Amino acid sequence: MKLWIKILIGVTLLVTVVLVFAGNYFYNYAVVPSEKDFLEGDTPGTTKTNEESSAQSWFANPDNRKEWQQISTDGLKLSAIYLPATDSHKTAIVAHGYMGNAETMANYAKMFHDLGYNVLVPDARGHGKSEGDYIGFGWHERKDYVKWIDQVLETNGQSEEIVLYGISMGAATVMMTSGESLPTNVKAIIEDCGYSSVNEELAYQLNELFSLPPFPLIQVTSLMTKIRAGYFFGEANVIKQLEKNQLPMLFIHGDADTFVPYEMLDKVYQATNGPKEKYIVPGAEHAKAYSIDPENYQKTVSSFLEKYVK
Repeated sequence: MKLWIKILIGVTLLVTVVLVFAGNYFYNYAVVPSEKDFLEGDTPGTTKTNEESSAQSWFANPDNRKEWQQISTDGLKLSAIYLPATDSHKTAIVAHGYMGNAETMANYAKMFHDLGYNVLVPDARGHGKSEGDYIGFGWHERKDYVKWIDQVLETNGQSEEIVLYGISMGAATVMMTSGESLPTNVKAIIEDCGYSSVNEELAYQLNELFSLPPFPLIQVTSLMTKIRAGYFFGEANVIKQLEKNQLPMLFIHGDADTFVPYEMLDKVYQATNGPKEKYIVPGAEHAKAYSIDPENYQKTVSSFLEKYVK
């Protein structure tokens, strides 16, 4: 065998080993549920106003809540917190962000409860009390939310009106859910700072955190995710799901967001064909739109829902 062929084979093997190592590293870094040192605010922070502390106390009170469970289509035991309202025929299903959990969503749960809604706050697979050893970035979670919708109808009756709300990864989750075949009970969807696709968000973070180009690391990590978690990143495309949506949707984003860049707002907004509105919060970083202007946030959500939920 000629020397140059041996060298080529050696280089090819070395590159393959390096890429496999890198794919596993970034899979563990991004897809495996664990404490993430790069998160600055994908879920609400620990510093709370009096109003937020009051919401947290209400949310944590065991007299105000029940635990719901279900089994996902792939056999995971999933958990959720349910907070009933008095004589209500409306339910809001509230989705938390990346590496958050149901307990981080007190402000949003209280907002919907004050509007007269029963509130269901699931722990996404791999988060909180729900089983799972990988993060689906909203793609596998969309099927979980279809099942939560069905459970609400089974429990509260077939006349229940349902609203979906999500923040960050939870926003991507409810946008992906919008492309599924949903019962007519689902009346509207609200998303706050969701990304346009997993590929675009991870490519953006790869550049922000490591100053690396997306190719070939995104492709290799995506392959590793397919092998270990059952999906390619390219499947988890919010835009393609929104193109199938006809439901009314409110899009919320802070114009200072540097985690899910503000530019993604127009991409998701333009993708859907249903009735839609934008609410842009000046100066709000990622997942901070509510905390910067809670009064206007609540008014905007209430005004939007009044048009579609009776």
